[in-house]
Amino acid sequence: MTGCAELVRIAVIGDCPVFRHGISQLIGTAPDLDLIAAVPSIESADGSLRGAAVVLMDLQQSAPKLAATVARLRRGGHAVLVVSSSPQLDAVQVIQAGASGFLSREVGGEELLTAIRAVGAGDGYVSAPASHLLSRSPHFTKREQEILRLVAHGATDHEIADRLSISKHTVQSHLDRIGEKAGSRRRPQLTRLAVEHGLTDQAPELP
Repeated sequence: MTGCAELVRIAVIGDCPVFRHGISQLIGTAPDLDLIAAVPSIESADGSLRGAAVVLMDLQQSAPKLAATVARLRRGGHAVLVVSSSPQLDAVQVIQAGASGFLSREVGGEELLTAIRAVGAGDGYVSAPASHLLSRSPHFTKREQEILRLVAHGATDHEIADRLSISKHTVQSHLDRIGEKAGSRRRPQLTRLAVEHGLTDQAPELP
């Protein structure tokens, strides 16, 4: 499996052995993903994280410590996907620290694989209730908020167009305006923005 250059290399950090085992088995079912490490902590990883495009992390830590761990992994060049069932304010802190994605432990296997692939492709992905997140920004129109929510859930421009019954060109125009307001049009930054403004409270049904 490791000889295929197209594989997305994944490392798992989780302090629960059952979590590590379950995630390892799940990743093993995906022909496009390559699990290179499954360790209980970043300290125990030694050099085993080297080469991982995505680090999937589930650690029982306080929000500040979790954010520090995310920042450390980002400095190492890894995209980080955090799995947690902690209060959702944690989502804001880890996204601000540089995580590309945040998932509730309640998500199913297919959604978790979708999130890994999105983060591995350089996009963001968030799937978690956000009732306790920051208030929505008054600077975004209702349509812009809808598009930000869909971006946060990993939707492509084409999927957003289908979901909202608008053209792909219109979606891109909205994204351009959002990008002007946010200072960036990159997917991970827009995902971070959606989390910070409480736009991920309900997962939309994509076509």
